[in-house]
Amino acid sequence: MYSSVSDFATDWQYEVAATGRVLAALTDASLAQPVAPGGRTLGMVAWHIVQSLTEMPHTAGVLSTDELHGQAMPTTAQEIYAAYQHWAPQVTAAVTAHWTDDQLRDKVPMYGDTWAKGTVLSVLIRHQAHHRGQLTVLMRQAGLRVPGVYGPAREEWADLGISAPA
Repeated sequence: MYSSVSDFATDWQYEVAATGRVLAALTDASLAQPVAPGGRTLGMVAWHIVQSLTEMPHTAGVLSTDELHGQAMPTTAQEIYAAYQHWAPQVTAAVTAHWTDDQLRDKVPMYGDTWAKGTVLSVLIRHQAHHRGQLTVLMRQAGLRVPGVYGPAREEWADLGISAPA
């Protein structure tokens, strides 16, 4: 749970950059890569990450509307990436404009429960990281180069002339 809006903003900035690198590496063809037969596709998971940028903050009351609710998944990887690049900074702007450090312990209704606002921010980051991890697995299955997030990816180790750790 966050106890400081600025700590969230710092972490969010890193996470947005990391997720942006992953989304930028997607191709239109890769969007159809399935998680499992009958399950979500890579494109659906990517779009879910984007939609969460307005859905979760709206549910928590930091955004007045959920602008992406009900919007169909874009047909191109570039459109998904552009939507992410548009909405991700607005999360920081909304949180810093509407919530203070002292309010982060205040409770808000979330998905049939009540969460502290600081928990909402923590879950938002973990939710994005969870689905970003799913994307990287699907990207490998689709034959895409995976960018590093919390350190070099296999391909980046090779670029450095170093064998990736086993």
